[in-house]
Order: sequence, then structure tokens, then C-alpha cells
Amino acid sequence: QVQLVESGGGLVQAGGSLNLSCVASGITFRLYTLGWYRQAPGSQRELVAVIASGGSTNYADSVKGRFTISRDTTKNTVYLRMNGLQPEDTAVYYCYANWVRDHWGQGTQVTVSS
Repeated sequence: QVQLVESGGGLVQAGGSLNLSCVASGITFRLYTLGWYRQAPGSQRELVAVIASGGSTNYADSVKGRFTISRDTTKNTVYLRMNGLQPEDTAVYYCYANWVRDHWGQGTQVTVSS
């Protein structure tokens, strides 16, 4: 059974930083493309960052230069380092894993106050 468990969300002031983590189980971690999506109230879920099995990364334009995605195969964990947070980054952040099919975590709330 595949499980993705996120942690690290919370409340932060504008300009602050947060580190999100997602621990995966039930998958062959090294094969998977991993990523982070977010969904703000009243908005569609959108891609934030993705990291392929080979390590290449891709970011939404809105977070380039501020967010960094990384993966640790020894810990079956994908990370999202978020710097320079702004109120518009407020959303539920979801961990994502794909190989043949998609898997999603339950989400973690990130709230940025102005």
C-alpha cells in the first residue's frame, strides 16, 4: 500500500521560510518522479516543483529562485525548501509520486501572513 505523508507546514510571516518533507512507503522510491503541488481556496491544484528519478527539476515560474525541491533515496523522502514566502503562497501543499500511476499525500497547510 502506497503512503505519502507530508509534514512541515505551518504559519509563517511574509519573507519567512519553511521546509516541507514527504516520506514515501510502499513504492520503489528511486523509480518515481516526485513533486509538490498546492491548492489555494477557490483555486485549482497547481504544480509547484517536480524532481525526476534522475534528479532533474522543474519549478513553477512563481516559485523559481525561492523554492528548492530535493530527494533523499536513503530516507525515501522528498523535500521542499521554501524561502521568501509570500501571502500568495498560502495553500495546502500536496506531495505527489508518479510511476505508471499517480499517488498523493493528504496535504499540509502553509499559511503566510502579511
